[in-house]
Amino acid sequence: MTNAVFETASLAGIQLKNRIIRSATHEGMADEKSFPTEKLKNLYIRLAKGEVGAIITGYAGIQADGKSSLFAMLMIDNDDCVPAYQEITNAVHNYGTAIIMQIAHCGRQTRSKSTGLQTVAPSAIRDAFYNEDKPKELSEDEIRQIIDNFVSAIVRVKQAGFDGVQLHLAHGYLLSQFLSSHSNRRKDRWGGSTENKYRIVDEIFKKAKKRVGVYPILVKMNAYDGRRNGMRIEESVQIAQMLEKSGCAAIEVSCGVIEDGLYSMRGEKLPADAAMAYTFKYKNLPGPIKVIAIPVLKAFMKQPKPLVKYNLDAAIRIKAAVNIPVIVVGGINNIDDINTIIQNHNLDFVSMSRPFIIEPGIVSKFKNGTQTHSKCITCNYCAIIGEEKSLKCHYGKLK
Repeated sequence: MTNAVFETASLAGIQLKNRIIRSATHEGMADEKSFPTEKLKNLYIRLAKGEVGAIITGYAGIQADGKSSLFAMLMIDNDDCVPAYQEITNAVHNYGTAIIMQIAHCGRQTRSKSTGLQTVAPSAIRDAFYNEDKPKELSEDEIRQIIDNFVSAIVRVKQAGFDGVQLHLAHGYLLSQFLSSHSNRRKDRWGGSTENKYRIVDEIFKKAKKRVGVYPILVKMNAYDGRRNGMRIEESVQIAQMLEKSGCAAIEVSCGVIEDGLYSMRGEKLPADAAMAYTFKYKNLPGPIKVIAIPVLKAFMKQPKPLVKYNLDAAIRIKAAVNIPVIVVGGINNIDDINTIIQNHNLDFVSMSRPFIIEPGIVSKFKNGTQTHSKCITCNYCAIIGEEKSLKCHYGKLK
């Protein structure tokens, strides 16, 4: 029987070598201008050589107050950056690999110390992890400006030669904040009903289509999270249907927000030592206080079960409700599961993040039959240490 995973496939008109995608992963490889570096280009070349079906970049910011507090985030907020990104797309296309840029505004999930600006959000509700003062509730004019900046970023993404763009609607960033009743408690036309909460996303699609025409705009969205009054699968199915009506090219299904701890990237062991060494909330605490703080940290970094394929059931429900491609991410690390997801569950694509950090060539190994499982031990040190350093596999060690 032909293995459908390794057949060429079309994702909204984008031709892929196979159905395995590298999911967006913050690389921390931007220069002082927040432009991509040679180091980032070489990482993408390694992924392309490893026969990945497509690469989705780490998130790139659309305006200054939406920049992440993580180390060396990409930005795509002005036209001067386009030539640098063209070098990236040309390099990846030389290997016949598709590349899609993810764009985002971090909303309240950043630090004013990093951006130099006040944090903003749909509603003035403090984030439990970032622990800043209450963010500024966005005004009507500011929401309109954010919509326009997303659209301008999409135009730049197309100009730079990316095969498509992905809007980050997941993990508690700004567009995710609008979609969730936990973080959006507005009483105007941008909050309340699901239709109102979704309005900002629909406006981005409408305006972008006028600027870029037939160009693939994908999304990464939360199917659920762990917040009180947060996202639940029943509402995310409705949002998926709205996305299809808006002209969304494909939906990548994920889960969780930063306040949930390691909800969206689970593992067997909690990386408490890495958090104590690198996370801004804990690294400067005196030693005795750190000892006391560890149990608190472990309570925050809760990891619900299951630890693998934790978005699969939600992706299946969303796929049943829409007619556009659905991609599933989260705790997928072996070829047997990938085969089952594609061939038995009728999902269109599988995406992975952590397996590609330790092995950029893992798809080639799966295809050739030289390896069936990722070597990743899901220690999550890559995510924690990424607050201060560029992306790499630490394999459960601080040094």
